[in-house]
Amino acid sequence: MATKKKAVRKSKAAVSTKVKPAKGKLGVMVVGLGAVATTMIAGVEAVRRGLAKPIGSLTQMGTIRLGKRTESKSPLIKDFVPLADLNDLVFTGWDIFKDNVYEAAVHAAVLDKDMLTQLKPYLEKIKPMPAVFDQYYVKRLNGTYVKKGKNKRDLANQIIADIKAFKKTVDRVVMIWCASTEIYREATAVHQTIEAFEKGLEDDSIDIPPSQIYAYAALTQGVPFANGAPMVTVDCPVMVELSKKYSAPICGKDFKTGQTFMKTVLAPGLKARMLGVKGWFSFNMLGNRDGEVLDDPESFRSKEVSKMGSLDYIFQPELYPELYKDIYHKVRINYYPPRGDDKEAWDNIDIFGWLNYPMQIKVNFQCKDSILAAPVALDLVLFLDLAQRTPELKSLGIQEWLSFYLKSPQTADGLYPEHDLFIQSMKLKNTLRHIMGEDLITHLGLEYYD
Repeated sequence: MATKKKAVRKSKAAVSTKVKPAKGKLGVMVVGLGAVATTMIAGVEAVRRGLAKPIGSLTQMGTIRLGKRTESKSPLIKDFVPLADLNDLVFTGWDIFKDNVYEAAVHAAVLDKDMLTQLKPYLEKIKPMPAVFDQYYVKRLNGTYVKKGKNKRDLANQIIADIKAFKKTVDRVVMIWCASTEIYREATAVHQTIEAFEKGLEDDSIDIPPSQIYAYAALTQGVPFANGAPMVTVDCPVMVELSKKYSAPICGKDFKTGQTFMKTVLAPGLKARMLGVKGWFSFNMLGNRDGEVLDDPESFRSKEVSKMGSLDYIFQPELYPELYKDIYHKVRINYYPPRGDDKEAWDNIDIFGWLNYPMQIKVNFQCKDSILAAPVALDLVLFLDLAQRTPELKSLGIQEWLSFYLKSPQTADGLYPEHDLFIQSMKLKNTLRHIMGEDLITHLGLEYYD
């Protein structure tokens, strides 16, 4: 039996895909140099200088178990898979305001002045390119540093020109959206095929927001694209088609950082113990630019859809109707300027247990929005670059294994998204094991110590 088992393990390793090494510079093109982006960029530079630790970043501080528990093999993820080194990251980006990254970081007021002063010579050298902006999609902001074009095709070509120019200075490129939430719009006929979308660009279709102009430009240039906001950008047929055609990975939308992160921790625990839930009320208040934008009902709708979806998929009410069929789920976000980037989330959860007896859980999460989002953005950049260098992964288009980081994970047609944080974590690490030719951790071994 032991001999047969060893042979199976050897064969698994033999069929692993080859991951290209992370040679040279990785260019990171950031859309929106606001609080999240400047916190990420400043944080990376602080870590590079030894001024701080990359706390919150799985790629930098997380480990991965290999083999049996008794073997005690748990290397750092960054030592196990060939991720780009932080010293090889080069940042650029677009913004609707002309402030350089230092000025934008001061305005965002996330990081303390002493830290920013030490980083100022580096940060002030990063100056934004004019952005594609449409106030119809973000009504609470008035962009003053924006591109002009005869139509949206022209604007897309200008972004493509920016990408091509940046590519000449680095070896690989990833794009990440850290800009504001656009108003809620579902996919329409223009989003069904490449031909329809490109005609929509020519016709200046109102159904194509700025985020999709950036995504189109990135994907057609073979550049992976991550969406940190909740609107429909790449989760539509045309973007999936572009992702596969040009082997440019995509992964879903909306950084999972605060309240939804807590939901995907708590809800799986309640379900695992078969405890019922009658209601879940979620309230948020924040005062940064994101809060100001979300104060508009149409932009809030994008966030509401993104935040509401996780509980249904975790609780599976169709399988457990007595416990979860009639949950009353309410989400509210209020703009409160005095808070700045310090977000506060309150959750009231009405649960019931043995013999239908009612109980309550109260959660008060006081957090710094951008401090939680910055390492998520960094990890997505590094993992998307890894996917781009892994033939088996980039051919998929959608990188479902990155659902760990997103409120609205993207899946292939016919599959429902996985929202349970712990299943997402296992999926992510097993994907890394697979591409490196290691056995997956399934806990199905015959020995007691597997």
